[in-house]
Amino acid sequence: MDSVSSSAFLSTLSPKPSLLRHRPSSSRLLLRINSSVVENNGPPPSKPKKLYTTAVPSPAKLRPETNIVTALFTTVEDIINTFIDPPSRPSVDPKHVLSNNFAPVLDELPPTECDIIHGSLPPSLDGAYIRNGPNPQFLPRGPYHLFDGDGMLHAIRIRNGKATLCSRYVKTYKYNVENKNGAPLIPNVFSGFNGVPASLARGALTAFRVLAGQYNPVNGIGLANTSLAFFCNRLFALGESDLPYAVRLTDTGDIETIGRFDFGGKLAMSMTAHPKTDPQTGETFAFRYGPVPPFLTFFRFDPTGNKQRDVPVNSLTSPSLVHDFAITKRHAIFAEIQIVMRLVLEGGSPVGADNRKTPRLGVIPRYAGDDSEMKWFEVPGFNIIHAINAWDEDDGNTVVLIAPNVLSIEHAIERMDLVHSLVEKVKIDLVNGIVTRHPISARNLDFAVINPAFVGRRSRYVYAAIGDPMPKISGVVKLDVSKGDRDDCTVAARRMYGPGCYGGEPFFVARDPGDAEAEEDDGYVVTYVHDEEAGVSKFIVMDAKSPELEIVAAVRLPRRVPYGFHGLFVKESDISKL
Repeated sequence: MDSVSSSAFLSTLSPKPSLLRHRPSSSRLLLRINSSVVENNGPPPSKPKKLYTTAVPSPAKLRPETNIVTALFTTVEDIINTFIDPPSRPSVDPKHVLSNNFAPVLDELPPTECDIIHGSLPPSLDGAYIRNGPNPQFLPRGPYHLFDGDGMLHAIRIRNGKATLCSRYVKTYKYNVENKNGAPLIPNVFSGFNGVPASLARGALTAFRVLAGQYNPVNGIGLANTSLAFFCNRLFALGESDLPYAVRLTDTGDIETIGRFDFGGKLAMSMTAHPKTDPQTGETFAFRYGPVPPFLTFFRFDPTGNKQRDVPVNSLTSPSLVHDFAITKRHAIFAEIQIVMRLVLEGGSPVGADNRKTPRLGVIPRYAGDDSEMKWFEVPGFNIIHAINAWDEDDGNTVVLIAPNVLSIEHAIERMDLVHSLVEKVKIDLVNGIVTRHPISARNLDFAVINPAFVGRRSRYVYAAIGDPMPKISGVVKLDVSKGDRDDCTVAARRMYGPGCYGGEPFFVARDPGDAEAEEDDGYVVTYVHDEEAGVSKFIVMDAKSPELEIVAAVRLPRRVPYGFHGLFVKESDISKL
């Protein structure tokens, strides 16, 4: 069967349609700031049970009074937003960016019981699924890009077949200092420097804010809004413009931010939001990149959390957006793509496409002491933002990479709805320098994952989100990358979420993580799904081995969960270590 009808999905998801589709209340809250309307969907009709009784202030409603300095600078910023750099493009216009379920929720949510509306939660899901994403603390008064929001974690804690949802901001330095001042202080990286006049104006305003003591950039300006990672017995909220932020889940299912983490002073400036942990050795590999040399730095952590020495990659001679990478048992693979970083005085956005540049793949031994063994291979037309997996073949002389290739890369930042990502299998002959490429599926796929136990070694199955178009995700598909190079590798029928329903990145959870003999796809695929017509969000669990990714459980969430970025599942045994 090549597809599953939307009506079948809805009937499977909820035996009582009224639980999924209800007419939004007329009391829905609308906030208007600078003509930007942001919708706050209220809770569903049934009153949820609160497991956390302490009142939590709403960051969108209970603001401290701003002082004279903050009020003055905010007025200057309003002048910049109105006369020098108004949000003139759709990609930075809050009315466009924050439409539908991209709109932020205006409150944090303490641990709140959820209703299971279909099936039952499998025993192997004891733990928590946590997803990160942008949720601006303050409604934008000027240009705003999807990547610019403060990080908010949405965690569904599952124990003994029951579920609770909690949504909390990552309490970054930026969040805390802006919350204290009652206004945004730190400029948005992706939307705040559009051309020379805007860059000069906002640069000057930023300098005056720092000189006035409103904030200290040395303490970090990151959002921690991109992903999460569990390694070295710690859970981190990540954003590549800053250090990791350690977080923890309490016994009640609440989320607490422990703080910015520099691994004993050994980690400087920033770290990727996509570190890779070798499940067999326990080591974690990571990197940072930036606009000044060295443009790329590779490093790793041993299983106990000790950071090893930096390996500057000096052979990367210009600043490029390096969002993700891949590892094998012997190598690390980096992509130099056509999205570059520019000086703000050059005009335009600080991040944009350079079609004159030829994309390259760099392969370096993962235990390299320096970059002398880095090998670069030109791969015209191959631009990847995310990597799915990689492994070695031919006794380490060939590297295989699975990744979505972003077609029309010039639209990746400004017009994501025009982007089509084609998953490809790339083979790099390290001896002869020959690179071969084969498409795996013609569908528009990204935000793809594998069984985490197979990171860095040959894997067979991929679970990828279907763009409709990106950044909206209308379903998930399962791929078998072991098929012939010229075969379409789709295995399962597309699990579509239904009309007006969109989800997030899927995540694979093994049925029995301790069973070394278990089949690779023996487990579940989980994600959040939102029904835009009914205003209802759900957590769904799909059987990864079933021919149609059968839904085995659906949980109705006590309130809307906005669309976001990356997440992971943390086992109960790992939560207890935090």
